[in-house]
Amino acid sequence: MDFLRSEAVPDFSHRGEESESWLRVWLETLESILLAVVVFVAINTLSERIRVESISMQPNLYEGDFVLVNRLAYEGWLGRPARRGEVVVIENPFDPDEVPYIKRVIGLPGDVIHIANGQVMINGNLLNEPYVSVSTQRGGDWTVPEGALFVMGDNRNNSSDSRAWGFVTMARVIGRAEMVYWPFEHWQILHVSRAAAASP
Repeated sequence: MDFLRSEAVPDFSHRGEESESWLRVWLETLESILLAVVVFVAINTLSERIRVESISMQPNLYEGDFVLVNRLAYEGWLGRPARRGEVVVIENPFDPDEVPYIKRVIGLPGDVIHIANGQVMINGNLLNEPYVSVSTQRGGDWTVPEGALFVMGDNRNNSSDSRAWGFVTMARVIGRAEMVYWPFEHWQILHVSRAAAASP
């Protein structure tokens, strides 16, 4: 009599599931890496982070503060002209490859600026500057050309700015400083209040 023997058939299906599982993990890891690269590139295209390296913007920005800079504030279809009172980051006026400067916009294209006796006059009107704690000891007269800005540091008597080296063309403006994000105790949103020429 012949007996039918039942032999177990090897089950290889779990190997296929393991391969699919590893493939899924690999694809998800690759997607995460690609997403991180895209986000990194986007952030670096839209913004820049700088460390304040001088005392020229005290008492509002201190040496060692880290600032987030909006690179598209004045460019592209989202951009607009700079406004008086905004804090901007500009290329180093002596060497564009060196550490950039951070200053405040005081004069716009066409503005006639007169500084004397510690007062800043714009087109004959006294500039209201709540961000300044000391008045300037340096004076002079300037007319801002088209496509340029007149900038000064808030620490007026300890600032290298347009009073010394002239106007800043918009091509040399890196962007608008938006906020201090580090150290935490200095955290602040900039541009809450802007300077404005007072009525005569």
